[in-house]
Amino acid sequence: MFKINPYRPGAGLMPMYIAGRDEDIESVEEMFNALSMNIPTPSIVFSGLRGVGKTVLINKLQGIAEEKDIFCRHIEVEERNDFISQIATCSQAFLRKVSAKEKFKHLIQKPLDAIKSLVVSFDANDNTFSLSLQEKELYKSNSLTQSLTEVFVNIGEIAYKTEIPICFFIDEIQYMKQKELGSLIAALHRTNQLGYPVMIVGAGLPKIYKMLSEEKSYSERLFVYKEIGSLTYEQSCKAIEEPAKKFSVEYSKDAIDKIVDVTKGYPFFIQQLCQVVYNNTNEKTIQKSHIENCMNDFLKILDVGFFKVRYERCSDGEKRFIFAMVKCGELPCTISNVAKNLGKKVKTISPTRAQLINKGIIFPIRHSELDFTVPEFDNYIRRLGEYKQWNESGLDE
Repeated sequence: MFKINPYRPGAGLMPMYIAGRDEDIESVEEMFNALSMNIPTPSIVFSGLRGVGKTVLINKLQGIAEEKDIFCRHIEVEERNDFISQIATCSQAFLRKVSAKEKFKHLIQKPLDAIKSLVVSFDANDNTFSLSLQEKELYKSNSLTQSLTEVFVNIGEIAYKTEIPICFFIDEIQYMKQKELGSLIAALHRTNQLGYPVMIVGAGLPKIYKMLSEEKSYSERLFVYKEIGSLTYEQSCKAIEEPAKKFSVEYSKDAIDKIVDVTKGYPFFIQQLCQVVYNNTNEKTIQKSHIENCMNDFLKILDVGFFKVRYERCSDGEKRFIFAMVKCGELPCTISNVAKNLGKKVKTISPTRAQLINKGIIFPIRHSELDFTVPEFDNYIRRLGEYKQWNESGLDE
């Protein structure tokens, strides 16, 4: 029999109640108010581990921006996808919106030419424009930064003249190629200098702060950085209790304490555990014993649906690097300790470290320290038979 469940674990799924993000939402909403008044405003980037609700947050913010008649588009950057084609498509969509109004049609051609130049030069697989060989040569450009800046400046000028501000919501920024990221920063910087209402709300793993600051020195003034972490105890209580209130279900104090202890306050884990418990409990008051009875099911779902998919993306050498991190005991750990656990020199394992960072499995903290981008990933590894066998055998093969 189907049972309505108020909890919604999943990649970017909007929970019935967003806990602990009120201050962030209110702050960005004020930015949107400025943008709606044609006042350029800093862009904002949220960083954090997997499962802390970054995508949920920017999806919520996009809904708020759309209510204020800001032109919005969502871009999810993928490892093997081309960001340029996506930003070009979003820019074209803005021009289509503007051209729907007769009095603005004359503004379209110049930015359209800029988009053509961007696509023709930097996205060979894009078939958006059907151009002759002569036209393709005409639109070719040698500089990605120059081409992307032309696009942003031109659509920004139209946004200003038509009073239709623009906000691009970019998720998984850490997968952007460094050249694309540098060009995006430069394009946004120039657009803001000219006073045009174009803004970016971005999200990604913790390494994006270093990526942005290393690419352009002025990026620290261009973006507001906000780290999104686990919820406090009070915020976790609301995430647990509020969705169930609509169904007249409550939690005992020790049940809440157990959930917070198990999930460490990570929003995705709270949603997942509460969903399992709610499905398997028919009482109006959920007790600690109900939580304990569902722990095996909860861990099994996490292991198969959340952890395993990331673990299986790793090569054998990368898995052994991960094993060596877990063997360090406490995280974050130094790369020298990882090398020691592998019986190798630091310089020989540095390429594997770089590969795992690029895949979004680990991230650097401070000097030479590493941690996993997925909360509780180390405990998942400890449950694996492969790890236990490797740990008992000693050094790397």
